[in-house]
Amino acid sequence: MNNNILLQANNLHKTYQLDMVRVPVLKGVDLQIKKGEFVTIVGVSGSGKSTLLHILGALDQPDQGSVTFNQTDVFTAPDTYRDDLRNKAFGFVFQFYHLLPELTVLENVTMPVLIGSTVGNWLGQSRVVEDHAKGILTRLGLDHRIFHLPGQLSGGERQRVAIARAIVNAPEILLADEPTGNLDAATGKQIFQILLELNRTGQTVIMVTHDTELARQTHRIVKLHDGKIVN
Repeated sequence: MNNNILLQANNLHKTYQLDMVRVPVLKGVDLQIKKGEFVTIVGVSGSGKSTLLHILGALDQPDQGSVTFNQTDVFTAPDTYRDDLRNKAFGFVFQFYHLLPELTVLENVTMPVLIGSTVGNWLGQSRVVEDHAKGILTRLGLDHRIFHLPGQLSGGERQRVAIARAIVNAPEILLADEPTGNLDAATGKQIFQILLELNRTGQTVIMVTHDTELARQTHRIVKLHDGKIVN
């Protein structure tokens, strides 16, 4: 494998069972993601975009095919390997934020580090982690919101918190599923600019979007149609 290829999918198939109907969503998808790329996945609703992203991020499993990350087969590896990938190597940003409403902004952002730590390790490093998280939040213009709850934030601010949470563990790949889809056009562009800036500093990004204007500003567009990649 080319050493520059960070993530590779081969012959991915996925079918969902809806009541008595089998719905094939992916029908043999091959894809390579290189380190440092910003790749957008586009296509009409139901074309398999989110399913593909979720399989690439080990949030879902294919019925057939493989995903290789840093030359390790993700789905033949132990469950603990996938857990570690989702916690540290992959960062996730979703359309609807998925912040914990009872936790402050700072607590939401530090949560991935807490989940990946033992109690002893967390007690020993909590101050350092909090300072690191505060630095990310300041970089994203949220230093004045650190102790607010998600319900006190605008949609754009919530998505910036979600991005901060996604990158707190310095993931190798940031996977974003319609990160601007729940925002007005101006705020969506602001969020996209943050993703572009992260990519400029070396962050590999895979983003699902319906917005072709945004997609055209990335390195590569992958178009899905009827469960397959088309030129």
